[in-house]
Amino acid sequence: MDALSEQMTIPRRGCDHIFFVGFLGAGKSTLARNLGRMFNRRYVDTDKMVERRRGLTVTKIFNLEGEERFRVLETQALESLEHERSLLVSCGGGIIETPRNIELIHEMGYCVYLDGDLRDSLRQIKRRDTRPDFRSPKHAARLLEHRRPLYRAAADFTVDIRRKSFTEVSYMVAELLLERGLL
Repeated sequence: MDALSEQMTIPRRGCDHIFFVGFLGAGKSTLARNLGRMFNRRYVDTDKMVERRRGLTVTKIFNLEGEERFRVLETQALESLEHERSLLVSCGGGIIETPRNIELIHEMGYCVYLDGDLRDSLRQIKRRDTRPDFRSPKHAARLLEHRRPLYRAAADFTVDIRRKSFTEVSYMVAELLLERGLL
């Protein structure tokens, strides 16, 4: 290892998970899947974990039990990851709404914020009916404005994804994490 690599490597945290956060349509799941394939690492999606455990879609949980109940289930899903090692974790867009979730993320690994703009998010959202916190473009704009500071505060690393393809973002994040000895 050369001197530059030693300087860039950062100490390990907890389980060495890498958590991806960002707004709706930022490509968190695609990124976790792409990096998982590139580096032969397991990847999980917190929304999918909640759906499997509860036996309902996120939308149905929101509609039948409310967002507050969903957030509790989301925290439980995160807590279950502390017994795993070196996962790539795609987090739901609102995971940063719960302070305990941010604590868990930092205890278990590192947080990468995929920072995009609303126009990119809206273009990526194919099925709005499966996005319970998406009500309208106007509501989404307010939600992003509310969440952006939370994402930034939670992030160990921020990656600007504006006007970049999923492939470009995958290579950018891979390079960032490799340089720091996290992949």
